[in-house]
Amino acid sequence: MPIPDNRQRLLNVALTLFASRGYDAAGVQEIVAEAGVTKPTLYHYFGSKAGLLDSLIRESTRDFLVAFDEAARYAGDLTLSLSRVVKVTLEFAQRRPEVYRFLLMLFFLPNEHEARRIAAPVFERQIQALEAMFLAASRDHGNMRGRHARYATTFHGHLNSYAVLVMNGILTDD
Repeated sequence: MPIPDNRQRLLNVALTLFASRGYDAAGVQEIVAEAGVTKPTLYHYFGSKAGLLDSLIRESTRDFLVAFDEAARYAGDLTLSLSRVVKVTLEFAQRRPEVYRFLLMLFFLPNEHEARRIAAPVFERQIQALEAMFLAASRDHGNMRGRHARYATTFHGHLNSYAVLVMNGILTDD
């Protein structure tokens, strides 16, 4: 297996530290020391600690969000769409538990927190995909009309809770 370059080492170390202790508790000096690089190296690649977080979130969720969007595409069978979203989410949570747990940590921060603002596009994209799915399904299920936003938010919350229970071995994903 190839040795990761400085940029990738910084991303790996940042994820480990952020996920284990939180964004605020991990300092730039600790990140660079653990990665075996200097502060100027981090600033060269990311500009700041916030830039490091932004790159980490964008790069670690890119494929997941594409798969999530595809899974949430409604094609006449709401149960199938919901099942696909659950499958994609649980696969990601099991494949990248550190990323998933860290995202959940950020989700529960106050809206004005820097790290929450950086991660917000991930949550917003998931909710938008779910809203679009429920809105499209409401054409076939009249009793859902006008409730797509509530359904999306509620399902997102249940999905995250279920993913945590699966990651913690409390439930199985079947």
